Amino acid sequence: MASASAESASCPKKLTLYSYWRSSCSHRVRIALNLKGLDYEYKAVDLSKGEQFDPEFEKLNPVRLVPVFVDGDVVVADSFAIILYLEDEHPQFTLLPRDLKKKALNLQVANIISSSIQPLQMLSVLNFIEEKISSDEKVAWAQRHINNGFTAIEKLLEGSAGKNATGDKVQLADVFLAPQIYVGVTRFQIDMSQYPTLARIYEAYAEHPAFQAAHPNRQPDAFPSSSQSC
Repeated sequence: MASASAESASCPKKLTLYSYWRSSCSHRVRIALNLKGLDYEYKAVDLSKGEQFDPEFEKLNPVRLVPVFVDGDVVVADSFAIILYLEDEHPQFTLLPRDLKKKALNLQVANIISSSIQPLQMLSVLNFIEEKISSDEKVAWAQRHINNGFTAIEKLLEGSAGKNATGDKVQLADVFLAPQIYVGVTRFQIDMSQYPTLARIYEAYAEHPAFQAAHPNRQPDAFPSSSQSC
């Protein structure tokens, strides 16, 4: 009889990602999974229909947000937590450099996006602003916070950017930047000419297969009319 470890090696754990095509947080995780060469099952959660409030989904993530990642008996919600889990559990194609200064820079960029930009452009926040003030103000609100964040990141990357954000290798900062720039440009008409470094590296992302495959419009739940361009 095969040992438990041998059975485990012959039957790899099933990876599942609960995702929504337009979610920038889900977008980050798709990029990380692709960079690490991991196959996974894509399970769509349609936020526009409120599927995140389904009791079965709430069992996976009580906060009722995407993404949620399932690795065997491990369930992880929150994109940052998922990506750090992947970094430890699947260390191929490391996203965090060993150099402590560069590692800190990657974490700082990722945190600016995940805490100072993305939460302030969430649909629930924008809907609240539209209800209480106006639809024009919700766009101005999002633009203000995206521009503030991009201004800070542009300054942080001075002297460290190469082909990508913190050098020539794709790393954690790039995984967070690509979806945020995409949202900024396509949904909120951010003028990227103000951020030449960010604009340049965003062009590089569009040529990378892992980023291409993770693009919102290439997901199985994307609207049929969506453009295929990055």
